[in-house]
This record gives sequence, structure tokens and C-alpha cells, in this order.
Amino acid sequence: MIISSEVDLLVKEVAERLSERNYQLATAESCTGGLIGAVCTDLAGSSSWFQCALVTYSNEAKQQLLGVQSDTLLNYGAVSSQTVKEMCNGALKHQADVVIAVSGIAGPGGATETKPVGTVYIGWQQVGKDAIVTLFNFSGSRSEVRQQATEEALKGVLQLLK
Repeated sequence: MIISSEVDLLVKEVAERLSERNYQLATAESCTGGLIGAVCTDLAGSSSWFQCALVTYSNEAKQQLLGVQSDTLLNYGAVSSQTVKEMCNGALKHQADVVIAVSGIAGPGGATETKPVGTVYIGWQQVGKDAIVTLFNFSGSRSEVRQQATEEALKGVLQLLK
């Protein structure tokens, strides 16, 4: 997968903002499969601001590693704002000050009538504050959806740290 130069620039800016505050970032990723963590750790020196990437692809992993409630998954599904909020809360428990959580349908399968391919919820949370979750409807191939989600996740961290 080729990462755009825009993503590289976003990562550098995220690194600067987190480092200025002495914050640690953690990610809880489903449809991005660790891509956000990968682009972050591609930057030399990321160990000073990047804590961990939790790839919680299955519902079981979301429950075991992030504490997502089974009722939430049953009532709203893995691709929902409710699940992503719980993913954010769970990721904060991994010695992080700021978290990104992502769950969505990258395709080509897995879509439903109400959640087409490209449906992605991204959440951000800073310790001591409520999670912010946004619904995105991306287009393109599986790879393109994952890349767009990664880019928007990084942009959201910058907004959170303004």
C-alpha cells in the first residue's frame, strides 16, 4: 500500500502537537487493520509519542481488549458510533492521553442496506473528555477506503489538539 505524502505531513504535525504536550497516542483499529499505527510508527522517533495500536478486527477482540459491551455490539453492531465510543474509552486505558478508534466497512463485502461499503465511524478522545465520533462515507476500493479513513483519523487528532 502506498501512503500519500499528505499522510506523511499529517503524521509529522500530529507528532509535533503530541510531543509539545507530552501526550501519548493509542489507536483502536478495526477496518484500518493497524494502518494508522503503521503510518505513525513509520516516523522516526515515534516511540516518544506513540503508545500502541490495538487491531481489534473481531467483535471478540473489541470486547476483550477494549471492553466493548456485548449489548452494544448486539444492539448497534460493530460499525456504529456507540461501538466506536466504547473503543475510545477502552483504548484510553492503555496509558494513552489521546486515542483514535475506527470501525467500518472497507469492502468489497460486508455491506448492508443501511451500512454500504465505505461506511466508517472514526472516534477521537482525550483523557478526561468525552469521545467525539464522526460518520464518514468513503468511496473507492478497499485500499482507498482504508487510506481515506487513516487520513481523516489523523486530521481529527489535529482538530482535537487545537
